[in-house]
Amino acid sequence: MSESKPSNFHIVMFPWFAFGHFTPFLHISNKLAEKGHTITFLLPAKAQKDLQHLNLHPNLITLHPLTIPHVDGLPSGAATASDIPLSLDHLLVIAMDRTRDQVELVIKQTKPKLVFYDFSYWLPEITKPLGIKTINYSIVSAASIALALVPDRNVQKDKPITEAELQVPPKGYPSTSVVMRRHEARALSFISFPFGEGVSFYERITTSMKECDVISIRTCHEIEGKFCDYLGSQYNKPLFLTGPVLPEPAKTPLEDRWAKWLGGFQPGSVVYCAFGSQNILEKEQFQELLLGFELTGLPFLIALRPPIGASTVEEAFPEGFEERTKGRVVVSRGWVQQQSILAHPSVGCFVSHCGFGSMWESLMSDCQIVLVPQLGDQILNTRLMAEELKVGVEVEREENGWFSKENLCKAIMSVMEKDSEVGNLVRKNHAKWKNSLVNPEFMKGYTDKFAKDIQELVNK
Repeated sequence: MSESKPSNFHIVMFPWFAFGHFTPFLHISNKLAEKGHTITFLLPAKAQKDLQHLNLHPNLITLHPLTIPHVDGLPSGAATASDIPLSLDHLLVIAMDRTRDQVELVIKQTKPKLVFYDFSYWLPEITKPLGIKTINYSIVSAASIALALVPDRNVQKDKPITEAELQVPPKGYPSTSVVMRRHEARALSFISFPFGEGVSFYERITTSMKECDVISIRTCHEIEGKFCDYLGSQYNKPLFLTGPVLPEPAKTPLEDRWAKWLGGFQPGSVVYCAFGSQNILEKEQFQELLLGFELTGLPFLIALRPPIGASTVEEAFPEGFEERTKGRVVVSRGWVQQQSILAHPSVGCFVSHCGFGSMWESLMSDCQIVLVPQLGDQILNTRLMAEELKVGVEVEREENGWFSKENLCKAIMSVMEKDSEVGNLVRKNHAKWKNSLVNPEFMKGYTDKFAKDIQELVNK
């Protein structure tokens, strides 16, 4: 008997209201649309226009706007995590939870076979009575979930988790290097904080993973296999890996202003720095960062939001900085074409916060990698890159948890100087991983297997 052809079906996507979540959910949507599946993508109405350009299959992927309900304390018009400081995320998640009626209506009207979600732990309560399968799709590293968000961590409700507890990995955790160090565990303490009405972050995520039919992670077995295997055993669930699921290289050329500026420097000489859309530095940190770049003597392009208390990046410049670095520095506050910048021949180093998306983009570039993590998962991603894969260098921190301009300069020069032993080691390891990741057959293998796995899931 010949094998039956896969049938196309309808899927609903419902990510957390942050661009760092919208984007990877839309990337996997594009891959599934290539297989012929139709998708309804739920998101705040305000975010719709900012994501339309990433929808490569508008005939198959419908961006469905949600109305954001009022929540006391949430600024008027706030709809995504980019609109608010991190301290107000707990109010935005209440707003997300209050879209439940809208989400349920869409699901009942569109009758999907499968729903992807991440933070909406209540979603299986809607889908199970309707016979709809669910995938909890995680866009952070398996390593960070394995350390912080497993049942063996046993975070108690209404009892803040201590830094000492966070420095002890849960039973069976498969690494001695991807861990939190002294002064860092506080970056994970948020997991016991309230994150919604009557639920902590830990409860929200672990419940989401316990109640789904399948756990899926945007990673590959070659890099995080032991963490994925551990998670599968902890949750006793099937685990589907999608691979990195990064978009194809941008077809639109690099903006003239960046192409012209970068074109004025030698190949591999420019340092590029970006810390993601939600990380906002203190003014002192911002200035120390700029002074560290200045110390290198290299040209640099920095894409950062203005620091706390400043309306523009320029007003927060250290005294005399602009005059001293004229012609070899650009500091931008807006969105930039990161993939295209990393691909430019003049860019030789990427200084990153090591968010999971930036981690993959750095691995798939030719740039040397310097890491300045700030939040919990970024710290663990950094350990994965610097300690396990040895493809980059982490900036050494001071006792206060930040870094000095001297340590930033030292880390950058350790990978940029041609005769550097450290630079040669990470360059060699990086090249090995990049060659695997950019192989079209590598990504296609993950996409094909994932499509086959979800087909079997909905057929059960």
